[in-house]
Amino acid sequence: MKISLEEINKSNYEAVCDLDVTKEQEEYVACNMWSLVEAHYNSGHTCKAIYENGQPVGFFMWVLETPSRVSIWRFMIDQNHQKKGIGREALKIALEAIAAIPAIKEIEICYNPKNPVAKDFYSSFGFKEVGMDEDGEDMIALIKL
Repeated sequence: MKISLEEINKSNYEAVCDLDVTKEQEEYVACNMWSLVEAHYNSGHTCKAIYENGQPVGFFMWVLETPSRVSIWRFMIDQNHQKKGIGREALKIALEAIAAIPAIKEIEICYNPKNPVAKDFYSSFGFKEVGMDEDGEDMIALIKL
């Protein structure tokens, strides 16, 4: 299994937009098409396709929130490719890429606290919960570099 993060361009954006999570996960993850539109019209957004053996199977979007903090806004693996370790490897690659940005001191992620796997998954990478967001809807977790 070869996992990589690839640029999204005219040759693969449709395949990325066609990726879906399970019905049960839909309330936790925004649509990839919406995320690509959002990134196009806002600065500081980085979108990457998650590839397994040359095929798009997932999506990442992270945002430069401040000069020293990046927030992972979107992270999904297509329902047909889950439970194979792809997400774990992809997050590892993404965290390395973000940490390589010289000025970055913190990496943030938000997730619905009702999501049954999020807390354990993200904490296994070193994310520490710091509290709920200002709307009281999502848990904020942070890695300090």
